[in-house]
Amino acid sequence: MTTSTPYRAIFCDLLTDSTIDILPLRDVTVDDYIGKAGSLTGTIPIPNAETAARVRRIEEGRTAVYLQRGHDLWWGGIIWTSTLQSDDQGVLTLEIQAATFESYAGRRLIRATSPTYDPAYTLPFTNADQLDIARGLWTDMQTSLAGGNILVTYGTETSGVRRTISYRDGDETAYLDALDSLAALEDGFEYHIAVYTDPVTGARVRRLVLGHPKIETGATDLVLDRPGTILSYSFPRDATRGGTTARARGASTNSDQASESRPLTSTVATADQLIGTGPGHAGYPRIDLTSDHNDISDAATLNALARTELAAATGAVVIPEITIRLDDLVPPALLGRTARVRITDEWFTEGLDARYRIIGVAVSPAQRGRPDTADLYLEEV
Repeated sequence: MTTSTPYRAIFCDLLTDSTIDILPLRDVTVDDYIGKAGSLTGTIPIPNAETAARVRRIEEGRTAVYLQRGHDLWWGGIIWTSTLQSDDQGVLTLEIQAATFESYAGRRLIRATSPTYDPAYTLPFTNADQLDIARGLWTDMQTSLAGGNILVTYGTETSGVRRTISYRDGDETAYLDALDSLAALEDGFEYHIAVYTDPVTGARVRRLVLGHPKIETGATDLVLDRPGTILSYSFPRDATRGGTTARARGASTNSDQASESRPLTSTVATADQLIGTGPGHAGYPRIDLTSDHNDISDAATLNALARTELAAATGAVVIPEITIRLDDLVPPALLGRTARVRITDEWFTEGLDARYRIIGVAVSPAQRGRPDTADLYLEEV
């Protein structure tokens, strides 16, 4: 990373968020998404023994890293792996790989507070708002056992959708898997851990953001033009990921070990309005989707999952991507924001003017004469 870059890499203790050091980071790639962990890779140059002593303070699994652009935090997460390298000239570097704070929930399993297996232990939620359950999972992960608090805070969002669910000791269910399964249910929700600087205290904040049915940020559309801020774009259409029917399979309900074990299955959800060529039909062929959910033994839940999966992948799946030039007019809180995309070129001769929600961001800091850019992954609204 050149000295003129507006980015800084801030390394902190995961459990206290106290700053360890601020170090140069080059060859950076960073991305972030709604509903799944983002990643960061980069290389720390080690030109001398003094820098080496500073870099040795970075410890995988217990060090957090933030990428700051100007005065704003654009990314934050946990360093999970690193690779020390020396080339044939004796030049030392440390390559790091990090993932956003959501990744910690993938490394924690729902267990009883005692170290011995407790078959009677459950983590129950009865007729609770699904967003309260999501917060409850994070609260249990951070407070039930010592050393689990990574300082993620919560809001007070509600969805009006109530669910009853429990988790047992011994099932070894990852908190992130529990959260993903809950969010994927029909009339579910989205989640994301945002990082930002508190405008009053100046402290760094890690906050679990929940949205029903979706996360939406920003009061006004972010207007992006080509020619203009948009440098390039792609509109992939993939019929291999889409379908017109869906079935979900769950856990085996067979307790007789002498007979063949078969999973519980949902009814087939069908997009009848798309299939066939008659009046009121769109002319699509029948294309089947299936999914497995080995921890679900409730038929109604499986039916809801089949309907949800079909709704998300009906027909051809389209995830537009645009690359924009980052400037002072582009805010750091892009995920969940609505972008108004306007393109005029040989394909869109009459001009495209459409609104999309930003569901993923990949930032490329300026290097070797290349400007700051961001790839935005979009869904139509």
